[in-house]
Order: sequence, then C-alpha cells, then structure tokens
Amino acid sequence: MEMGGGKMIGVMMVMTMVVSVSSQDYGDALTKSILFFEGQRSGKLPSSQRVNWRKDSGVNDGKDVKVDLTGGYYDAGDNVKFNFPMAFTTTLLAWSVIEFGQFMDPDLQNALDAVRWGTDYLLKATTTPGTVIALVGDPFGDHNCWERPEDMDTPRTAYEVNTTSPGSEVSAEIAAALAAASIAFNASDSQYSQTLVFDFADKNRGSYNDAIGRVVCPYYYCDGSGYMDELGWGAAWLYKATNNESYWNYVQYTINNLPKYIKVMNTDGTLSYRDNFAEFGWDTKVAGINVLVSGWVLQEKLDASPFVLDADRFVCTILPESPTKSVTYSPGGLLFKNGPSNMQHATTLSFLLVVYAGYSKRNGRQIQCGDVVVSPDRLVEVAKVNYILGNNPSGMSYMVGYGDKFPNRIHHRGSSLPSMDAHPDRIDCNGGTPYFQTQDPNPNLLTGAVVGGPAPDDSYADSRADVSQSEPATYINAPLVGLLAYFKANS
Repeated sequence: MEMGGGKMIGVMMVMTMVVSVSSQDYGDALTKSILFFEGQRSGKLPSSQRVNWRKDSGVNDGKDVKVDLTGGYYDAGDNVKFNFPMAFTTTLLAWSVIEFGQFMDPDLQNALDAVRWGTDYLLKATTTPGTVIALVGDPFGDHNCWERPEDMDTPRTAYEVNTTSPGSEVSAEIAAALAAASIAFNASDSQYSQTLVFDFADKNRGSYNDAIGRVVCPYYYCDGSGYMDELGWGAAWLYKATNNESYWNYVQYTINNLPKYIKVMNTDGTLSYRDNFAEFGWDTKVAGINVLVSGWVLQEKLDASPFVLDADRFVCTILPESPTKSVTYSPGGLLFKNGPSNMQHATTLSFLLVVYAGYSKRNGRQIQCGDVVVSPDRLVEVAKVNYILGNNPSGMSYMVGYGDKFPNRIHHRGSSLPSMDAHPDRIDCNGGTPYFQTQDPNPNLLTGAVVGGPAPDDSYADSRADVSQSEPATYINAPLVGLLAYFKANS
C-alpha cells in the first residue's frame, strides 16, 4: 500500500445520521466483496479462479531463502506481500465467518476459501523453526514501477524476523490468524502451529520495526503502537480456539499493562496521542481485544473489567449523540478521524459495533455514554454500510462493480494495465507509466474492491494519483464480508 507514514491511523466509519429504509442488495455486495480477494491472489492460481484476467504471479517467491513462499495476497494496489496486514486480513476474514457465516449461504465456501488462501501461505511463512517471514518483495523497488504482478521483475526478497532480530507483532498476528481460522474451519489440526508461532513471538520479544524497519518504515506498515497489543490479541484468539487457561491469564495481564495512549502520525506528518481503547486496525488491536473478550466474559459471567467497560467506552467515542464522542462527520454523515485512506478502518470499526451489539443484546444489556443510554440496536443503526454502497451525497458506490456508479480509475496496478489475455507481451517497469497517467477507466474490473473513500466534504476525485482515495486494500474488505452477511439477513 502507498499511503505514507500516516496511513495506518486514518479512521473512518460508515455512518448514517438519519436511519432510513435501505434498498441495497446486500447479497450481491457480499458476493462481490469476497470475489475481490481472488483478484489479490499471488502464486499459482487454481482452476476455480473466477477473476480470469489475473494469472499466475510470484511463482518463485521464497527461492532466495529456499522456502516455498508462493501464495498469499498482495495487500492493496501494489505487488508486495506484507505479512503483518495480510495476517490481520486473514484474522478478520475468519472472524467474519465465525460471527456471521450462518448468513452467507452459498458464499460461505468462497469466504472459507479466502481464509484458507491466507492461512496456507502464513503456514509456509512459519515453516522454518525460529524464523517468521515478515515480507516478500522490495517495497521501494515495487512502488517505483507500475507493473502487472504477472510481469514484475523487481526483487522478491524474503525478509525474516528471528530469535536475534525478533518481530513480535507480525508473529503474534499470524498466530491470531491461524487460531481464528481453526475456529472458522472447525478444525484442530492447526493448533500446534499457531501455538508455536505465538510462543516464538512471546519468548523473542521485539518489534519488527527494528528487524526490518528499513523496508517497512516509515512509509508502509511501520508499527506505531508497539507489539504488546498483538501479543494480547494473539493470546485472546488462542484462548478462544483452545480454551487453555494460560492464554486467558495472559490476556488479562496484558490488557492491564498496555500503555493508555498510542502515538499516531497525522496527515501533516505531526504526531499526536490517542486513547488506545478507541483504536482498532492492522496496527492497533486494543478495541478488538475488548470486544472479542467481552463476548465470553458476558456469556460466562466472568470479571468484565476492563474489557466490557473499555468496549463501552469505545462505542461512546463513535456515537454522534454521545457526550464523549471524539470524531467528526462529513456533511453526508461519514465519520472521520485524522489521516488518509480512512475507509480501511471504516469497515473494521463498523464490524466491531455490530459484533458488540450482538454480544450486548444476547446478555440483555445497554451501553451508558454519560447520561445517554444506548441500545444494541442503535449500534447496528450506526454501523450501516449504506454509505459505502451508494447512499451518500455523490450517489456513488465505493465498491467497484456494485451499483451503476462506482470508481473507474482505482490505484491498482493489475486493474489499470492491460490483462495478459489482451496484451501477452511483457510490460516493463517504465512501460506501465502511460497506463497510470491516462484518464481512461481501468480496463480490468476489480470487482468488489472498496477504495480508500471520499474526502471530509464527501467529494471523490476518482483519480489513480489520489492514492488515499482510490486505492483498495484487503483489510478494508475483510470485515465488510461479515457486515454484509449480517445485513443481508437482518435488513
């Protein structure tokens, strides 16, 4: 992804200020949101591949370290495999299935296939004892070229973290992904792998910023919140998957010892601090931990502190009627926090709201925001996805291929360059530049891709050069899969 150092902290939320009856086809949107992942696949594509303009790519990944590292996903509009956000994507896809798979009907198998495409690769990345592959590719070389993944000739270096140069955040996130996937698959065969990866992350503590910061910082996926939240997140998923009390004890200790504030980079490059309980995304996991754990502490009548309290506080930072609201809204009703490409967290935070609404409703509780009492149904109202699907001032769907009006010039190499079928000859690094610069629509439809989204005034440029607005990403879509399944069944 090409957002610059502040991209990970941009937060935007799907928000309808006035509740209205929706005419959206959530089933169609669900199908397309899952199909998007097939357009992001790396490696040798299966015969069942439905995005037919994509072909095999990255088939030699891992040769430099003598490990098969084919497969996995390209994170966004580039051709690099960043394993930190890829693991988060896989965790959220699995969580979508766990919570809302029963509403997916024929799309359930495709959602599980999307999870498995991620986990199969992540297992390869953790094959060598004492080592976890954190990235495949050269971010700087790749981002200097506008090349199809099928043509790419930039270095495919495998960057690792290990016992002497650890990377706890990427390792713990992989453990979380494998644990969540094992629940989604209703399988126990991966428990041994996920436990080993978590143990590696915990016993060899350190940030991958130090190990491979030269290629991820500051422009790509530099970790800004430390690695302890990933360790707590990984332990929470391991407890949910294994029911091993040691992981529950680990989660309780970790959540009570996290820093209360996290450092974030603003759009203008300045730094600020935010309450950790209100943040969730590929970098910061605290709100996700609190919501996930609230599910079982409420059901099992365990000590709810601080999980439920902080999950409530998270909700209260978002609700427009809350006296502790800490966000702003566009004229059309879209929630904003400072930072670029805000849609990446819009779907993620909306997902948390709907999940937490379910947990609260099943346990007969409401949320107190100062003197405002909020019902679980209100959380669902706030989290509606209609803005993304076209209920906005521009009348534009921000999902490619959904509705009559959607982005045509997305910041995505494979989508914007001629397909291999249309142009079998190689297009080299500089040969792709005219396709980036043209005002013509992208020739290949990346169906289901949700882009970075509009500006705070609800305007959208539909320009490849406006990376913040026009670039899609896997971790935008992953939680949206669960949201759309929910609304398909409950609208």
